[in-house]
Amino acid sequence: MTPYHFTLVFLAALALSTALRLWLDIRHLRHVRAHRDRVPDNFADRIDLADHRKAADYTVAKVRLGLLEISIDAVVLLALTLGGGVDLLDQAMRAWLGDGYLHGLALFACVSLLGFVIGLPASLYRTFRIEARFGFNKLTWPLWFADLAKGAALTVLIGGPLLFAVLWLMDVMGKYWWLYVWLVWLATNLLVLFLYPTVIAPLFNKFTPLEDAALKQRIEALLTRCGFAASGLFVMDGSKRSAHGNAYFTGFGRAKRIVFFDTLLDKLAPQEIEAVLAHELGHFRHRHVIKRIALSAVLSLSFLWLLGQLIDQAWFFAGLGVGAGGTAIGLLLFSMVLPVFLFPLAPLTSGLSRQHEYEADAYAAKQTTAADLISALVKLYRDNAATLTPDPLHSLFHDSHPPASQRIARLQSA
Repeated sequence: MTPYHFTLVFLAALALSTALRLWLDIRHLRHVRAHRDRVPDNFADRIDLADHRKAADYTVAKVRLGLLEISIDAVVLLALTLGGGVDLLDQAMRAWLGDGYLHGLALFACVSLLGFVIGLPASLYRTFRIEARFGFNKLTWPLWFADLAKGAALTVLIGGPLLFAVLWLMDVMGKYWWLYVWLVWLATNLLVLFLYPTVIAPLFNKFTPLEDAALKQRIEALLTRCGFAASGLFVMDGSKRSAHGNAYFTGFGRAKRIVFFDTLLDKLAPQEIEAVLAHELGHFRHRHVIKRIALSAVLSLSFLWLLGQLIDQAWFFAGLGVGAGGTAIGLLLFSMVLPVFLFPLAPLTSGLSRQHEYEADAYAAKQTTAADLISALVKLYRDNAATLTPDPLHSLFHDSHPPASQRIARLQSA
């Protein structure tokens, strides 16, 4: 392949991906607006019209911002690739730091920082305007700065050594470097998953043991029925950042723990909390977490192998507006352009995720009752202002969970 031909392929993929994302969001916007003034029949006795309209307006506000972000992302990607941005940064880093590993680390840092700065206005608007307007944001500026500092520190402490190891392996391990990089990447991800409940998450939130004795007894009985052993039941102070509610289990082996947002406990009845937890345990029982890790491992190995075939091809670099090749800039370019080619395949992964949600719902309906899970889900949709009328095609690409009407219809049939 020639650089010219690869440039055409990249431009076609970017145009297709961007146009598809914009079209899907516009469809979604129009669909939600068209159904704003009428609650779906199967929710009419559970959701007030005012709550339904709030969810529609909340969705519309987020989609409008998303349309702007999609356009900005496409322009920035073009500027960094064919516009010469990455090539310019690469030359500047080489002139300053030489061709060693510091050059590669600095190049990634510069592009990451640039992306953060460009995306910052939209991120702040989403949090402090949209989320605040609809009554969800609880984040203060001091807490935002604290989260930013902690996140940056974790990125440096974890991402820095990992990137250095990857660049070193790419240089010294010959043509099969991609296999060694994959093993290191996989080990690092598993280590982070293991450390997250007890080391990383407590940096951002406070976790306290569940004190409600009656609820604790109910949950422990459910865990016994499901054969699930956990290291503890914890309540997370999610309310200090958002009014949204959730529950999850995390960790592996003896480090597994069940976590409830304090906002969830305030909104749901005990039997509904039990049903929500049973759904999460359904993911555990069906080994969804392990399956997702395995799928992620297979995909990452495939992508690294593909990069191994591209990184020595001059047309790959020249076709993306870069004059000189290299491991660091090759890895950077690949990570930047890969999502452009993958987005049209999004229904495959989101479809698998939705199937997992159906399986977890069915498991919860057996361990508790379908009626309790339905009641909990309706409250969560209402309190989180999740639209009940998403555009079906948009949902097919973007939603990891099935639409509310389909999900509850399956539970009712159960």
